[in-house]
Amino acid sequence: MSAPLLAVDAPFVLYRSFFALPDSIQGADGHPVNALLGAANVLLRIAADRRPRAIVGCFGAEAAEYRTRLFAAYHAQRPPVPDALAWQFDQAPDFFTAFGWAVEATASLEADDLLGSLAAVERAAGGRALILTGDRDMYQCVDEQVSVLYLKSGISGFEEVDPAEVRRRYGVAPALVADFIALRGDPSDGLPGAPGIGPKTAAELLQRHGSLEAAIAAAARPGSLRPRIAAALSGRADELRAFREIATLRAVALQRQPDRATDLDGGARAARRLGLRRLAERLEHASDLSDL
Repeated sequence: MSAPLLAVDAPFVLYRSFFALPDSIQGADGHPVNALLGAANVLLRIAADRRPRAIVGCFGAEAAEYRTRLFAAYHAQRPPVPDALAWQFDQAPDFFTAFGWAVEATASLEADDLLGSLAAVERAAGGRALILTGDRDMYQCVDEQVSVLYLKSGISGFEEVDPAEVRRRYGVAPALVADFIALRGDPSDGLPGAPGIGPKTAAELLQRHGSLEAAIAAAARPGSLRPRIAAALSGRADELRAFREIATLRAVALQRQPDRATDLDGGARAARRLGLRRLAERLEHASDLSDL
């Protein structure tokens, strides 16, 4: 089996590391470097375990403009990035590339869109992709060639999500994940979903009717749905379509990534420059990823 591409939701990994590790972890100039340390540890651990042919960190806008036009409250409740984390965000691209990892960025779309696009390019080339994220929206990308490595809460551990696992968790196939999110809502993105429709009912509607659009059409036929469900769908039809469009990833024109080995020496030098002494020492004494 060919080695997979590892596509990384870099903002999420940095956020997660920043809040999982104490900001008393500081570099030579006094800046906290906990997010950079945590991100490096996560990626090195997965690189040792899965041996990807290349690693790509993806960065994007906090909220794509077209998504906020569709629904003004999209991402509106998310707190601002702490200053100590914003500085580490700025350092992260150079830090990642020092390890031999690629970086993709977009100012107009979001990191999720890049992740999905990288997976699509890999799929089209006959390769495999792993998407490292904590965002369940990415389940829509899953198929026999693409899996999600879903990071658990805390500072360690991940689960691989394949098509069967998406169905087990959501009750629908990956292709219907955006429809499911539109119906159920997504609190992390500020999407309320259809009033009174939770995950079980959302899955049942999609299992029975096959899509959000078909469920909305059924709501217009007397007796097809329970009155409360029919009212929730027909009364919010255009809004639900907007939620589905928000949840659906946008394609970005990208080239397939070449193979890139993780550069332990380059990572060690970058770690030393940032004052990550212990990480640098680990990298300097390792002859291979398995030594870390």
